[in-house]
Amino acid sequence: MSDSPVLPLVLAGPLLRRLEPARMVLWLVASQPLQPELQLFCPGQSAFSAPLDCTIIPIGRHAFVHLIDAQLEHPLPCDVILEYDLRLAGQGIAEWAPHLLYDGAARPNFVLRERIDHLLHGSCRKPHHPAADGLLCADRLLSEPHAASERPALLMMSGDQVYADDVAGPMLHAIHALIERLGLFDEHLEGTVVENSHRLYQHPASYYHRGDLLPALKSNETLRERFFGGVRKPIFTSSNADNHLVTFAEVMAMYLLVWSPVPWRLVSGPGPALSAEHQARYRVEQTAIDGFVSGLGGVARVLAHLPSLMIFDDHDITDDWNLSAQWEETAYGHPFSRRIIGNALIAYLLCQGWGNNPDAFSAPLKQCLALSSSADANGFLDGAQQDQLIKDLLRFQEWQFVLPSTPALLVLDTRTRRWRSESNLKKPSGLLDWEALSEVQQALLDHPSAIIVSPAPIFGVKLIEAVQRVFSTCGYPLLVDAENWMAHRGAAQVILNIFRHSRTPGHYVILSGDVHYSFVYEVKIRHRQNSPHLWQITSSGIKNEFPRRLLDTFDRLNRWLYSPRSPLNWFTKRRLMQVTPRTPSHSKAGERLWNSAGLGQVFFNAQGQPERIFQLNADGSPPTEFPRQREQ
Repeated sequence: MSDSPVLPLVLAGPLLRRLEPARMVLWLVASQPLQPELQLFCPGQSAFSAPLDCTIIPIGRHAFVHLIDAQLEHPLPCDVILEYDLRLAGQGIAEWAPHLLYDGAARPNFVLRERIDHLLHGSCRKPHHPAADGLLCADRLLSEPHAASERPALLMMSGDQVYADDVAGPMLHAIHALIERLGLFDEHLEGTVVENSHRLYQHPASYYHRGDLLPALKSNETLRERFFGGVRKPIFTSSNADNHLVTFAEVMAMYLLVWSPVPWRLVSGPGPALSAEHQARYRVEQTAIDGFVSGLGGVARVLAHLPSLMIFDDHDITDDWNLSAQWEETAYGHPFSRRIIGNALIAYLLCQGWGNNPDAFSAPLKQCLALSSSADANGFLDGAQQDQLIKDLLRFQEWQFVLPSTPALLVLDTRTRRWRSESNLKKPSGLLDWEALSEVQQALLDHPSAIIVSPAPIFGVKLIEAVQRVFSTCGYPLLVDAENWMAHRGAAQVILNIFRHSRTPGHYVILSGDVHYSFVYEVKIRHRQNSPHLWQITSSGIKNEFPRRLLDTFDRLNRWLYSPRSPLNWFTKRRLMQVTPRTPSHSKAGERLWNSAGLGQVFFNAQGQPERIFQLNADGSPPTEFPRQREQ
């Protein structure tokens, strides 16, 4: 660890979150409680200070989350470059975070767009994946000279912003070093062989063997398989949860380490004692983590300049989160797994959820403050309060949100409001239940166009969905991540009926991620006049990719088996839809699925239709366009 007794003032941030004409929402974590002053600089006007409400939530002796909500007396001008400064303890951003500034700039800047005519989107950012970090595509974009009208309206991150369940050994070592350096709160644990978080960090099984921390009881075998890598997934991915984050402190430290280069200056020293096999794995992972850390300055710059919205998917909490009713019974019926899920959900609330829609979280934030205040002299949180907060968050129903933009942007919570199967608890749950889908329809009524963010694609690759259906029918949905909209008859029929409704939008753009490859479909409803026009635009992953040879095989078979004239189409739930895939510009053999880490980029026309669609490639190669197909 660092020999310096002085901690940096700010550990991570600011992140520019929700941005509206009369509102500016920022997030940062500091090593002490601060009284920030927000200054805004508009062209042709004198700088002025904006009144703000700052909620400070301690997460340790030297770590304080600052949730900054500035309500502006006069609306900000649209489509001009505005600058801001956040003065802390008499210092501006140029003094306490010079890495956030682009060359020649005195302060960070942003653009409030009048309408969404250009955005960036992506999901699945796994730090130790060997691919380059796709968020650096945005950094390159912002670093080039550009007019205010060329700035993306927002960055939409549609899931798996962190991987709480798939953690490299070097990352876990950094997490533990940071917990100690910042004095992040400890907690008592139930249902495991270690009684508290401090013992967990010191236990020999803490690295690569966390499944061994469960008591050796027959009743815990299913739990061990679900959470700690006992199940191998032969088709899509291997289960890599043997370093699964457990405590609230671990997850909060992970957020600091994936969004800011500053905490990495505080962690060093010898790694954990490991077997020869795990030492070899640790060295390979260290190389990937070193590359990830080298780009964090650029990532932090992007998040300080571009408004970002976020929604969880499973890896933000745990793999296959709420996949089926049986999964829920197993996970929530054990105190240890319920605490694991709950801790990740508390961290999501503080680091992601609040910034999307601050008005929805006043009650949970009060509970978070009470939990922080419950820490005793040794830094241990009150277990009863922690469990109550988790219980309430598991029942919370306002993670979903709508941005009052043009076009309207609706971000779906496809994880906590699931349509559970009543006939067979092993069957995959629908991604939204009937009540949540009804709310979606109400939110869409009378809008001429809309952007829907669904972490999992609504219109996916038919062959892969068919493989998932076979495994689900055989009782093994967990083996293939059988989470797609068409896996549940009720959810599939309702979402398709919403698209057919006469008062819902005429143009839908569906932004998705999750699958670790990118594609674009155009969709129309058959046999109907004035059919709505839909575009399924999927960008994944930011720092993740699908196994190349396997994806090539799936892509080729899908084109053969589900061509427009194939009778197999009539056995799918989309038979009343005409689905036309777009071929990426760099396709060499007609591939429809693009397998490269990066960010999606979409340009919209005045009617809310996507005019141009790109995948910005993290490896630095030219952007891949998904051009409109010529009429047959």
